[in-house]
Amino acid sequence: MNAFGRRLAILSLFSLFLFSSTALATTVLAIDYGSDYIKASLIKPGMPFDVILDKDSKRKIRSSVAWKNGERLFGQDAFNLATRFPKDSYNSLKYLLGMPANADIISYYTSFAPPDVAPSTRFTAAVRRGSSTAARESGAVPATWDVEELVAMQLAYVRALAVDVAGPGERVQDVVVTVPAFFSQFERDAIADAVELAGLRLLALVNDGSAVAVNYAMTRQFPQRERHIVYDAGAASTRATVVTFAGQGKKQDTTLLTVNGVGYDRVAGGTELDRRMREILVEEFEHKHGVRIRDDPKAMMKLWKEAERLKAILSANNEASSRVESVYNDIDFSMKVTRQVFESACADMKVRFVQPMYEALDNANLTLADIDSVILTGGATRIPMVRAALAAVVGEEKLAMNVNSDEAAVLGAALHGATLSRQFRTKNIKLSDIAPYDVQVSYLAEAKSTDASDAPPRTITSLAFAKGSRTGTRKTLTFRRKNDFSLAFSYKSPPASEIPVEMLDARISGVAEALANITEADGIDPVIKVTILFSESGFVSVPEAIAYAEMKDDSLAGKLKGLFGDGPSAEDGSTSTVDSSASSSPPKTTKAPATPKDITVPLNVTVKFPSVAPMGLEQKREARQRLIKMEAEEAAIAAREEQRNILEGYLYKLRDLLESDSQHPFVTHSQEPERRAISRQLKDVSSWFHTHADNAQTKDFIEKRSSLEALERPIVHRIKEIEEFPQALNMSQMWNWRTRLFLTEALDNLTAEERAGTTGRYTKVELDELEKTLKEHETWLNERVEKQKSVPMNRDPVIDTGEMRKRAKVLETQLQRLSQKKPPRVRPSSSSKTQVPLPTDEPESGGGQGKHDEL
Repeated sequence: MNAFGRRLAILSLFSLFLFSSTALATTVLAIDYGSDYIKASLIKPGMPFDVILDKDSKRKIRSSVAWKNGERLFGQDAFNLATRFPKDSYNSLKYLLGMPANADIISYYTSFAPPDVAPSTRFTAAVRRGSSTAARESGAVPATWDVEELVAMQLAYVRALAVDVAGPGERVQDVVVTVPAFFSQFERDAIADAVELAGLRLLALVNDGSAVAVNYAMTRQFPQRERHIVYDAGAASTRATVVTFAGQGKKQDTTLLTVNGVGYDRVAGGTELDRRMREILVEEFEHKHGVRIRDDPKAMMKLWKEAERLKAILSANNEASSRVESVYNDIDFSMKVTRQVFESACADMKVRFVQPMYEALDNANLTLADIDSVILTGGATRIPMVRAALAAVVGEEKLAMNVNSDEAAVLGAALHGATLSRQFRTKNIKLSDIAPYDVQVSYLAEAKSTDASDAPPRTITSLAFAKGSRTGTRKTLTFRRKNDFSLAFSYKSPPASEIPVEMLDARISGVAEALANITEADGIDPVIKVTILFSESGFVSVPEAIAYAEMKDDSLAGKLKGLFGDGPSAEDGSTSTVDSSASSSPPKTTKAPATPKDITVPLNVTVKFPSVAPMGLEQKREARQRLIKMEAEEAAIAAREEQRNILEGYLYKLRDLLESDSQHPFVTHSQEPERRAISRQLKDVSSWFHTHADNAQTKDFIEKRSSLEALERPIVHRIKEIEEFPQALNMSQMWNWRTRLFLTEALDNLTAEERAGTTGRYTKVELDELEKTLKEHETWLNERVEKQKSVPMNRDPVIDTGEMRKRAKVLETQLQRLSQKKPPRVRPSSSSKTQVPLPTDEPESGGGQGKHDEL
């Protein structure tokens, strides 16, 4: 099956699942947030499963937001502004998410992105506002944008596109977002904050390689275990994910996806190749024209866009011609670039593109011989140099292009989100991901004495979650403590040179008070139990802490237990940790299950962030209010522009109508004084429009248009009445005819029934009432139609089609009521099968109502 056929298969298959969902099903938005492009997909019952198109009907959206004279733009429109307003166009923001302001990646980012980077109030990376950014904002505004705010604007834009697809009134709130597997807790916190600022609710973060694996498994069965490498060379980085696919169940109706290892390079990607291509152009320009342009943002952005174009051309051709007008000081630039020159400038990158595969295999304790194929995804895999480097290592036969390299991640994320929502019936795919880094926990051993001369307490460090731990893992840490204490979580080694190791500090407080309550309740041998979690989305957290003890047991067994004790405790006052799965079963413990005699007292857990902190509640509130205000102002501006355009178009329309020839309906159905009045008002409104339109309010445009519509309305009404009159008249006459036909037959039957002395279906009173209504309608219709014949076309009609339909409806209703009336009941004769009517005033004999056929 070719790629197109496979795509149709998955769309058709999943559409069936959506149509069979429960009535409670909701929508799930999936977003693949890339450095260059955003892809989005919406899961909604009854709607085809596909990616969301942008305003220009493109299947991917530029990861850009920009301002032009205070007007906010998104997507390709925003990216195009970078050559004119480079400081007001924000792109490739993914590099800065969750990064401290002094990170090494900042200098790399500023080597190709014009906006200035500065520290935020949390000492994270922020970007300075350009001169055009805040032109429409009132009051004091921050000098910088938090990166989370700018990303939130892009996500809110995607949400608006999703709402347009879902339909009016549909609530789009739940979202699944893809992230690279190497994202640290700080970077995941940043994208989660951006989701919240955008007014969305985060269902999950899913690693992009795992999302591609879900997409790959959706239409495939795995009766035999398979192992593949999902190789994703995107714009900002390259990732490799080793995944094992296995079917489960007698019918193979469940697919298990187990991530075995990941590898990555945070810089090797399409952006770095663009940067090197631009360097070729810059060096040639400066050498040819003898001027330095590296400090000119506009010139550098023009060559950046050209570098992107040339890279794409050289992916299919051996050479490409470049020509850029007015690069710097009205100097045009042209040169020819060959694929050989480009690949020579990127020769050292070949190893870096391959290295993530080796790392992933090493982390999984596997070799290339254990791999069935390398599934290629990401835009950079189309580049011949990258493809050749991979083929040289794994062999051309193992390179698989059986997923959509641009859309596999977002479609897989959408399927994963449908599974998480539990509202959709989809193929059962169970994903088990892993932690990319070692996470350790440190705490101070409790001092055994209060003597100040004693040495300070030693720090105890142990591994909380080892690299390769399964997501969704819980652990219970048990301590023998008497006072409050803190747990410090950190990476064993930096995830990258620019990322700190300190993650979070959790303060466990209320210990002394809890122990006192346990002692008062006759609890024995109290301990402190702290639950730590490595979530499905890759977050480390401390969801709860309790003081725990058993009630004192006065039985003989209890006394013997108290005499001999439970065993030795650790010297530092803490006991061992216990692993459990957060997604499948409750935590295991070393003690017997809790009984009604156990005592648990909840403790307070206060979390602080010693290095890179996520946005605080107050910061998020202020940022969210800024975004809401901005969206409201833009909506008001859009409404004003819409009303302005409507009025302007209406003015041109009226002008054309007034200039129409004598046979035009507008002329034939209007009077000269009416046209003169419209002409005068049109002249006044046109003059006002040309003078005041730029400063007018929305209501002004509506009022001016209404003043003209009031004059035109009688003419429009006449034209409409003339157009609709024949159909309305035919409908009225049809019901007259049907009623007359019905009455003729019914009256004949009634006469025959009276002669036979039987009870008929209709009474004389009912038929007389219907006949009266018919005659009144016929009389009214004939009189009005006759009068209408003498009314000129440019005068108001004496008969209104709306009233015609209303009167005809009265006749129709009365006729339908009679025609649907049930016939009288009849009782079979005892001597024959002949049926006779039952008298309406004589009760039936017998214990129940008989069942009779109708006459």
